[in-house]
Amino acid sequence: MPRRSNRPEYTSLEACLPGTDVLYVTRVQKERFTDEAVYESVKGAYVIDPKVLKAAKERMIVMHPLPRVGEISMEVDDDPRAAYFPPDGVWLYVRMALLAMVMGKA
Repeated sequence: MPRRSNRPEYTSLEACLPGTDVLYVTRVQKERFTDEAVYESVKGAYVIDPKVLKAAKERMIVMHPLPRVGEISMEVDDDPRAAYFPPDGVWLYVRMALLAMVMGKA
């Protein structure tokens, strides 16, 4: 029997942001879709920009593995909550450790 989570489920990004400590943003990967129409319908569904971040905590962290395709606007770069990681080097392991801690697996 699958274990049920006590975590709430949200239907929008705006609804979950006020209670979020870490927002990990990645791109929607076109190569993962078999139907291009479905990809086109979701590729811009979640774009992080200053307007979206107004609903977030002042001390929330916005993580992104880079490079970005359009899922996070360049205006967010100047936000003190932005914590981007290049996809290579030691940052890969730092990102893995942080995600494990957040998920309660560490």
